[in-house]
Amino acid sequence: MTNRVDLSLERQTKMRTLENRWALVTGSSRGIGREIVLGLARRKCDVIVHGREIGHTRETVRQAEACGVRVAAVEGDLGTPEGIESVLRGAGRAADRIDILYNNAAIQNEWLSVFEIPLDAWRTVFQVNLFAMVALCNAILPGMRRRNFGRVINLTSGIQDTPSLAPYGVSKAAVDKYTRDLAAELRGTNVLVNHLDPGWLKTDMGGPNAEHAVTSVLPGALVPALLEDNGPSGRFFAAQDFKYLD
Repeated sequence: MTNRVDLSLERQTKMRTLENRWALVTGSSRGIGREIVLGLARRKCDVIVHGREIGHTRETVRQAEACGVRVAAVEGDLGTPEGIESVLRGAGRAADRIDILYNNAAIQNEWLSVFEIPLDAWRTVFQVNLFAMVALCNAILPGMRRRNFGRVINLTSGIQDTPSLAPYGVSKAAVDKYTRDLAAELRGTNVLVNHLDPGWLKTDMGGPNAEHAVTSVLPGALVPALLEDNGPSGRFFAAQDFKYLD
């Protein structure tokens, strides 16, 4: 059963900064990922911006650099092993470590009857939404465990009863279970692994009829990155629960 995190977390996250930490945010050339990058940069966190192509990252990089932090950009299509390797190589050149990992990148399938969605669509969605996440975690989390510090935030979704988007919804349910399994593996290590629902936002994926502006993902999306040492892990965060905070 999913447990929401108590709003008393405001006390431990509201004023914290992230100086001398490096964060990698996948899918951060626009939308939710860009907002997360900028929120981290305002907290003095150094950031690695990711896009499928390096040119797509320029505006996010420009805005993050204005916050006075170190900013790098990496490219790679998370739908391919080569793209994942490109992201990891670029991140390794940019920073000697990753302290915070936001697995934000995701795709949806074409809207079809659930019985007409081809298996190739299921495979494509799962590759980006889950398997790429697993590959990045496999590469990055062992270093976090050795250093006894890490914050991993896997973006999930509150989508329900939408069979035409079943591959997307099922992939996000798998993300939830994977997050809890990682948290169990890393219990007691100060590598905190949590999952975050950003809410239904007006983005290219969420569409113009979504409930919330993309900017409302902050400050809630930052809360799992700002947790004190040995804080909650394997827990569910809803960004919109925190939208009233400064």
